Amino acid sequence: MSQMKNSNGTIMSKKKIAVFFGGRSPEHDVSVITGLQVLQALDGTLYDAFPVYVAPDGAWYIGDILCQRANYLLNEQNLKQVTEVTLDVRATRGGALLPKKIPLFGSAKPITFDIALPAFHGLYGEDGNIQGLFELANIPYAGMRTKASAILMDKVTTKYILKAFDIPTLNFAILKRPAQGYLIPEDQLTELLGSVGFPCILKPAHLGSSIGVAKANNVDEAKALLPAIFEYDDIAIAEPFVENLVEYNISVSKVLGRVLTSAVERPKTSDELLDFKQKYMSGGDDKGGNKLSGNKTFSPASEGMLSLTREINPDMPEGMEDKIRSWAECLFKAIDGTGAPRIDFIGNSKTDEIWMNEVNPCPGSFGYFLWEALKGDPVFFTDLLTSMLVEAVSENAAHALPFDPVPVDARLLRRG
Repeated sequence: MSQMKNSNGTIMSKKKIAVFFGGRSPEHDVSVITGLQVLQALDGTLYDAFPVYVAPDGAWYIGDILCQRANYLLNEQNLKQVTEVTLDVRATRGGALLPKKIPLFGSAKPITFDIALPAFHGLYGEDGNIQGLFELANIPYAGMRTKASAILMDKVTTKYILKAFDIPTLNFAILKRPAQGYLIPEDQLTELLGSVGFPCILKPAHLGSSIGVAKANNVDEAKALLPAIFEYDDIAIAEPFVENLVEYNISVSKVLGRVLTSAVERPKTSDELLDFKQKYMSGGDDKGGNKLSGNKTFSPASEGMLSLTREINPDMPEGMEDKIRSWAECLFKAIDGTGAPRIDFIGNSKTDEIWMNEVNPCPGSFGYFLWEALKGDPVFFTDLLTSMLVEAVSENAAHALPFDPVPVDARLLRRG
């Protein structure tokens, strides 16, 4: 925690925020972009933030050059300007990073922080793994908790949860990567896909961002497409292809004191699935509503580029918006939701059928634009992040254990 003086000369304490991003995930690059946006958007009057970059090989780095997108991926010269660190997992309140290289004389000074803000997408960061590590180390962290992250990043488990709460979801089949190779025998594949039919959509069970999603018109195409999915995930999921596809996305959170849903977006798509680069690269770099200057106003440039790929607050069939909001809130409450996940729906624009498709525990850019477009009472990116950090401290306190977690009656070993 650092200190600063306000306009009245009073000393104020600023919490130190470690923003984690990158990771050993196919969505590594998107995570870097989100992490850099977060660093720009955080309220500098309340927080001192610094980047913690996790490289594709799993190494953790800190350093000022990590604040600039142009320095990624790190080359040999860049690596000389950063410090490799590891997390101190001793359960003291707050976090500490330990340099891996110890000076010849003396000891390495730990880099302490008050709250972790993970901005990971996909495997090993959005799926409960890093959240569990922070809980082990008793570090307050923003976003969804371990249980919810693990459930929602598994499309199969999410399906079962949706069915339990009568939230409509497409029928599905589970396809597991063979013990040897990537090819499922054709007769077995035909049987597995029998309940889904053709055409069908194949996708990884644990990835997002449209990575690996493909359409199969018959069993031969399915057999040919699965190896590419199995290269990145050990489980694929198959669903019926939805004709006249329309998509609606909405975010949900309780960081403002009550469960609240955001504006709705309708991604603009042709007859093809949303392309990964279109989804993340068309919005430019300044996605924080002009946060670099500290102005909590809409950025016309950002809005214009976003409108190329999505429609915010679209016209919808009567009653559909109410259903989407109700189902989103129901799921969020069912999994003890925290943070600001984005929930994606797909539908048939001709029949007006609608299904919950998947959930992003940590959506790209934290879905800031959905909150900024909320009718009547917009929530700006900076304020959303501030509320998430406040929630992080509250959640940590609510789940805290005593320093010695063993009850007196259960103690079998001598205490000092």
